[in-house]
Amino acid sequence: MKIVLASNNPGKLAELQAMFAPLGFELIPQGSLGIPEAPEPFHTFIENALAKARHAAQHSALPVVADDAGLCVDAFGGLPGVQTAYYATQFGYPKGDNNNVRALLEQMQGMDNRRAALVSTLVALRSPDDPEPLVAVGRVVGDIAREPMGNNGFGFDPVMFIPEFGQTFAQLPVEVKNANSHRGRAAAAMVALMRERWL
Repeated sequence: MKIVLASNNPGKLAELQAMFAPLGFELIPQGSLGIPEAPEPFHTFIENALAKARHAAQHSALPVVADDAGLCVDAFGGLPGVQTAYYATQFGYPKGDNNNVRALLEQMQGMDNRRAALVSTLVALRSPDDPEPLVAVGRVVGDIAREPMGNNGFGFDPVMFIPEFGQTFAQLPVEVKNANSHRGRAAAAMVALMRERWL
């Protein structure tokens, strides 16, 4: 079965393809079908994920899975949250993972409270009007490291220090990171929901 991923992020696609493979689902990025990015006007992950899923389902007439994820920093009252992808732009940097990390480390300079959570909310729809969207949330709590460490992963992985592993996400082998990341946890829950409800 083909499922549209309501994203063109190659990192998300690679992570989620591996996790959905056991179900026999083929994830295809929306861009390959000419589907434009959906507006994300909301302040919560769930609302934005649902908006992205409905948008892609309307354009494709296929089942869709959408992910809205971000970093919630305790010292910033949970921000940047849904604005994570654009975090660097509010400090004059171009949009991008490396600039996001740089801006975050600058903003947290001298702060002792470095607790943060990476959150992923996945929504799956069978059709644009599906009255029963599947929703799965994954959350990982860690500390923002004082400098980037490791080369695996993307986004804030190089500065997301996970105490239970004693390393950042970017230092972990990819399969360990995928199994324990916010997106990995959300995807595992989503796979279970799809098995139960869709298969």
